[in-house]
Amino acid sequence: MNKPFLSPFLLFFSGLLLLSSCNPTRKIIKEPLKEQGSDYIFQNLKKNELSFNYLAASFSANYIADKKKISLNGQIRIVKDSAIWISLSPALGIEMARVLITPDSVKFMNRIDNTFFLSDFQYMDRFINNAIDFDMLQAMIIGNDLCYYENNKFKASVENQQYKLSTIGRQKLKRYIRHKNEALIVLIQNIWINPDNFKIQKINVKEIKAENKKLEADFSDFLQVDNQFFPTKIAYTIEAEKNINIGLHYTKVKINEPHKISFRIPDNYTQIK
Repeated sequence: MNKPFLSPFLLFFSGLLLLSSCNPTRKIIKEPLKEQGSDYIFQNLKKNELSFNYLAASFSANYIADKKKISLNGQIRIVKDSAIWISLSPALGIEMARVLITPDSVKFMNRIDNTFFLSDFQYMDRFINNAIDFDMLQAMIIGNDLCYYENNKFKASVENQQYKLSTIGRQKLKRYIRHKNEALIVLIQNIWINPDNFKIQKINVKEIKAENKKLEADFSDFLQVDNQFFPTKIAYTIEAEKNINIGLHYTKVKINEPHKISFRIPDNYTQIK
């Protein structure tokens, strides 16, 4: 009787199966993370934050609200503590809108219907229906902690093999409040930190007076740029009267290459309110 035919592929995979069954399976088990004090964690967090004066990157984004999804490409430029410039394009690559955000203002230009919009920064609060200031927005875009807020009220713990810093009642330092009429934001905040590189993996903040409103960001796929780690993927969740989800993917990230911020409104554009 002829022996049944075994294809070379079957022999190959059978061999792999035998080899894997003969060798003991090695599992990498991390030791339990040791608890550390909040000062130790916070100091290392600050030491490993992104340090920059200029930042530029391309990105793709998905915006989901009220079961509607919008996908866009764009470019972002940041001059630290001064300006956030964003150019938005559909899949074809033709610029459809441009945004300039400063600590005091929001400017929006629609190139499709030749209109523009000017407002103070409070427009951002109304747009996402959540308390936010320029410093918080900048931090959420790059994965840093809030720069100009109190640092002495954190409690430290360990959760899911990550360090966690929690605080209730974190306030902006008075010397960084720019205007007398600027609303005082008091935050409940949680920060989850990677123990290997002390980069923020996840952060959520909510205003202490607004229980049903929360802003959360998850940072992942860190890229090393100029010897610094930068999150190339960020998932934002905004919980308010209208829930918003934004997925952001950065590419072509450049740090500390000076660039100009261009935002000139053509004379034939119509202002909208």
